[in-house]
Amino acid sequence: MRTEQEMMQLILQTAQQDERIQAVVLNGSRANPNVEKDMFQDYDIVYVVKNMASFTSNHSWVDVFGDRVMMQMPEGKVTPPPENKGHFVYLMQFKDGNRLDLTLIPEEKLASFQPFDSLSVLLMDKDQLIGELPPPSERDYYIQRPTEQAYADKCNEFWWICLNISKGLWREEITYTMFMYEQINRNVLMQMIDWYIGVKTNFLVSAGKLGKYYPNYLDEEDWEKYRKTYSCGKDVDRIWEALFTMCDLFTKLSKHVAHTLDFAFQQEDVTNVMMYMRRIRKLENYG
Repeated sequence: MRTEQEMMQLILQTAQQDERIQAVVLNGSRANPNVEKDMFQDYDIVYVVKNMASFTSNHSWVDVFGDRVMMQMPEGKVTPPPENKGHFVYLMQFKDGNRLDLTLIPEEKLASFQPFDSLSVLLMDKDQLIGELPPPSERDYYIQRPTEQAYADKCNEFWWICLNISKGLWREEITYTMFMYEQINRNVLMQMIDWYIGVKTNFLVSAGKLGKYYPNYLDEEDWEKYRKTYSCGKDVDRIWEALFTMCDLFTKLSKHVAHTLDFAFQQEDVTNVMMYMRRIRKLENYG
């Protein structure tokens, strides 16, 4: 596996030798001074370029970065639709284990991408297009304090979706149930965990991508309870248990957030939905 030094030398050398590439910026975890490095960190790189079409008309120029397992070009896809903001992205997984996420930004579109986020390090600027960037930090990724309406909406969504999940469990419709559980309520729970961490830290930390830092901020009991919210397989009873664990955790954390931020807490919704779900669980399935 190529070392970080080897990869960065290749990235910078490629830019230095190509007169179309005007600037290089490092983003993401490798720009984050608080992240412990490991072999699977991506290289999130931005090239500011002239004559974008000369790059995208023939993608073989990226072969210089190494032998690939595969490549994805989101701006060249139909599904999901491209962002069409003028940039172009190459996501490259190499056979040696390294991964390079390379974004090309045309010079004429640079202003619309400025300023770069707080996890950005300027590595090269041939024509002083970008200027000085502040020292990298996680400030742009800090958990944001919710409004009371946003908090109430999330609570309402969580308990409403619980009703859908219980209906799906009674019918033993696993695909419907798990979509509601994982694709909707999982996200609502994670938002509440973020807010819970936010109120504990005065909204001065990041929870990391997809809750990466949850173990750092949840106590052992809550972290273990969160882990138990992941149900496996098609066993309906196991999904019920995971659902009730999720509800217990959501109730505890949402109460804490409401109390700390002086928001109204809808205990009636919690009580009614929990009673309803317990009743549904006891009903005999028609099948």
